[in-house]
Amino acid sequence: MPVRIAHLLNVLALLAISFVLLFAFYDQFANGDLPCPLCLLQRAGFVIVGTGLALNVLLGVDARHYGLMLLGAVAGGAAALRQVALHVVPGTGGYGAPFLGMHFYSWAFVLFAVVVLGTGVMLVLGPSRASERVQRGGLGLLAVALFAVMTLGNGVSTLAECGVGLCPDNPTSYEALDSLLGR
Repeated sequence: MPVRIAHLLNVLALLAISFVLLFAFYDQFANGDLPCPLCLLQRAGFVIVGTGLALNVLLGVDARHYGLMLLGAVAGGAAALRQVALHVVPGTGGYGAPFLGMHFYSWAFVLFAVVVLGTGVMLVLGPSRASERVQRGGLGLLAVALFAVMTLGNGVSTLAECGVGLCPDNPTSYEALDSLLGR
């Protein structure tokens, strides 16, 4: 596979990861659905996957960047699978509202599996080494910038929700903001 096509696939995948984080962030504020600790771990997994993609976009395709993506997908997938296991028993209910028939944590597990599969395909079919440099175009830089904003936003939101301590199992408010405001 030519380096340019691998670069474009990495840009598109980074945009997809950014939109996953954006949608989770939107749901958090629009629906007041604060993420639980396992949800935050899944977001961290997406951030690690996105970091590997961003490195591929900025520095060129490299197997080490794909390795980072695999580690993030396995860690995030484990958190998602743990949450699926918590709610698989009939009558236990789910966490959050379903989206297109499945809860976010179920979708997260599916997406992490897709990342593992896609990364494996790129490792097998992609360029063996990034000998030709791809010019960093506007779409790639836009994807990296969007990812950086989503990562920063989710990080600030997590800090506001949990403060510097452990996150509550079933969050109902932003603890750090509550303590700042004296609530």
